Amino acid sequence: MSLSRPGRCVSLGLCAMVVCGLSACGGRSLNSAAPVSPSPLGNLIQTIAPAAVLVGAGDIAMCGTPGAEATSKLLDNISGTVFVAGDNAYMSGTESEYRTCYEPTWGRHRSRTRPTPGNHEYRSPNAAPYYGYFGAAAGPAGLGYYSYTLGSWLVISLNSEADVSAASSQVQWLREQLAGNNAKCTAVYWHRPLFSSGPNGPNGDLREVWRVLYEFNVDVVLNGHDHLYERFAPQDPDGRSDTVRGIRQFTVGTGGAPVYAVGRTATANSEVNVSTWGVTSFTLENGSYRWEFIPAEGSAFHDAGSNQCH
Repeated sequence: MSLSRPGRCVSLGLCAMVVCGLSACGGRSLNSAAPVSPSPLGNLIQTIAPAAVLVGAGDIAMCGTPGAEATSKLLDNISGTVFVAGDNAYMSGTESEYRTCYEPTWGRHRSRTRPTPGNHEYRSPNAAPYYGYFGAAAGPAGLGYYSYTLGSWLVISLNSEADVSAASSQVQWLREQLAGNNAKCTAVYWHRPLFSSGPNGPNGDLREVWRVLYEFNVDVVLNGHDHLYERFAPQDPDGRSDTVRGIRQFTVGTGGAPVYAVGRTATANSEVNVSTWGVTSFTLENGSYRWEFIPAEGSAFHDAGSNQCH
């Protein structure tokens, strides 16, 4: 059978089958395990991954402050995989701080969390309590970088506190991961951002990482370190606007540590720059994504949007 006219169904039977494959027919939900009838499009429909949710923030748990509890309550009502973008337990990522500051709040979601370390984790020798707390979820012990699939997306967690030079083993591993990747969409997260309007940026040592990501058409970068929410327009590694291949960076250091005041002039291509607690949720779809910043109780700020993948 030839589908000679794109966008048109060959027959009413095929039209009905496609509609039922992509929506709830006869009261049956999309998550139903009912068998799919054999059809020319059967294999295609079955291999399309459902949308997945990636939600989280960085700069999270500091004992004696209410922020981590406020943001962990948001997670209680959001399904999906949780990312933590470093500086997860203040001030030094010790075993005690993970146990007494992080565990009662974001630790409620440890079983679905995929972490990355921050500079405060490395105030403890070799960030050993971080690796001990998250275990296998943190990737190979001591390295701090790993990859996984989420829906139809490739997701990579990097370690900005390790060597990130072009010749480093981490960047060479990153290049290999991206070169062997056939996913259409890719998201990458680590702690310190290359671009930032906050007091802790920019961090120029991450530019070589960005060059590799840009070479392989990565779509989204997520960072923490500056305690604010900032969204950038798609741009290249040198900070030039690029609506074709540019990467959109989100700084999400909003997990509960005291927020920074927005004081200096916004960096080029910065679209939103706000100091408040909250989490950012990404709905990873087939060929596109949607984002939503969800504020903690007491804040009226909200941000949402969508993009196609490269």
